[in-house]
Amino acid sequence: MILKLANPLLGFCSRIGAVLLGFLRATGSLAIFTGKGVYHIFTPPYYWRQFLRQVVDIGYYSLPVVALTTLFSGMVLALQSYAGFAKFSSEAVIPMVVVVAITRELAPVLAALMVAGRIGAAMAAEIGTMAVTEQIDALSTLSTNPFKYLVAPRLLAGTITLPFLVLVGDVLGVYGGYLVGIHKLGFNSVAYIQNTWDALEGIGVVSGLVKATVFGFIIALMGCYCGYNSRGGAQGVGAATTNAVVSASVLVLVFNYLITELFFAAL
Repeated sequence: MILKLANPLLGFCSRIGAVLLGFLRATGSLAIFTGKGVYHIFTPPYYWRQFLRQVVDIGYYSLPVVALTTLFSGMVLALQSYAGFAKFSSEAVIPMVVVVAITRELAPVLAALMVAGRIGAAMAAEIGTMAVTEQIDALSTLSTNPFKYLVAPRLLAGTITLPFLVLVGDVLGVYGGYLVGIHKLGFNSVAYIQNTWDALEGIGVVSGLVKATVFGFIIALMGCYCGYNSRGGAQGVGAATTNAVVSASVLVLVFNYLITELFFAAL
């Protein structure tokens, strides 16, 4: 009787232990990968052509989707805010709500999620294909460090480029709210702009840009890590692509809270 009860319990404990060990192993592997990637960013040689190519891929080609996302988010936010504040005759705070929400939260998070879906998947697929076809081993054979050639340029480009995308998103998101406020809700143009300017805070913009910097690093890191460690042919590359997007998106949301707590806990 005791053995019958003990066996399921031992099996359950072993499964929990296996999950915990797997999590610790993955965390340690990611930490080592991150350390190596950051180290190779700051040590020569530098592959500037690879870096510039990644800047174009991440920044220029992601600009349309980020612009459309933030523009329509600002428009929707103005409409939803009006529906709520009109009940309390507080329509005048809508410009303030739009500019604060866009600069602090919506532009950094939405831009990061869009870039994660586009760039994170692309990085994982490209590097994963190189891994399963042994092209990364070929780089080592040719005395080219794969971290310097593949990982470091992507990490640096993602970290630098995403804040510029968020700046564009800030402007277009606020402009979207302005369009709805003026042409749909009947606000006075001068008063709307003045209220927006009065509500604009430097710490809000700075916090959004800091978030964008961290998010860009996370997206590039997860894309490179999942692609670099992919195994098993085409199926492994597909799994690496999915893991890169999901893990980057979750980490973006987690670090969004942590950075928000850091900036605004004392306010």
